[in-house]
Amino acid sequence: MNKQWQNELPVDGIKQITPVMGGDVNDAYRIDTDGEPRFLLVQPGRTAEFYAAEIAGLEAFEAAGITAPKVLGNGVIDGDAYLLLDYLEEGQGSQRELGQLVAKMHLTHEPGNLFGFGLPHEGGDISFNNEWTDSWSELFVERRLDHLRDRIVAENLWSEDDAEKYLQVRQVITDALEEHRSVASLLHGDLWAGNYMFLSDGRPALFDPSPLYGDREFDLGATTVFGGFTEDFYDAYQQEYPLNEGAWRRIRFYRLYLLMVHLAKFGGTYANSVEKSMDDILNR
Repeated sequence: MNKQWQNELPVDGIKQITPVMGGDVNDAYRIDTDGEPRFLLVQPGRTAEFYAAEIAGLEAFEAAGITAPKVLGNGVIDGDAYLLLDYLEEGQGSQRELGQLVAKMHLTHEPGNLFGFGLPHEGGDISFNNEWTDSWSELFVERRLDHLRDRIVAENLWSEDDAEKYLQVRQVITDALEEHRSVASLLHGDLWAGNYMFLSDGRPALFDPSPLYGDREFDLGATTVFGGFTEDFYDAYQQEYPLNEGAWRRIRFYRLYLLMVHLAKFGGTYANSVEKSMDDILNR
């Protein structure tokens, strides 16, 4: 990181800037200072608005009492967008408390039961329309699943048979959602194991949100794809905010969504997982 960056960052007393793991979207750094450390995300070649939805999500978390990083700054330096956050020191904690925290987030409802968010989802190379609607099926199926289908087909990652199978799966999903009354909960939007941590005092915290108001089963589906959530998590969640009948059948829909995102982003490595997920939906 060059001197211009260091000089323009709204951080006093910088002692060291160290690259750290920051996911597949951003460049990430720890900034050690004369005082508290800071966490810096950088998105090359983007405007500051790239981080607008994430900032709004973190502010929504704060308003709902959800432990998450605090936003300290946002802007552009030398043509690259940045987001400055406080640095959360990692420790160990309880999956039960994590389940309680996620339930607390989901108990924050959109007053008019509208689905969406005030800003679109910007995920680097995949974006989604979050305009408000009273139909969860419209937001999830038409704007997310169908959009992913179009992307996957355009990149020749599906055969005609795969595309036809998707239409069968789509019908199962729309029929099931028509019978289910979705409630618009505050969602993390990308709730996999890489987006939570336990702090040095043991408290669970959430970060890197892709926020929206939607059916809470969307978040729970994401938790089942790559592991990192134990039975204690689900038991505690169920005690705090019991799931509706048929939830675990519908959660398969959101597993498929996340796997389709990865197929669209990373290619054929995820083709078999997507196919198995579609077969699972059709065969149960």
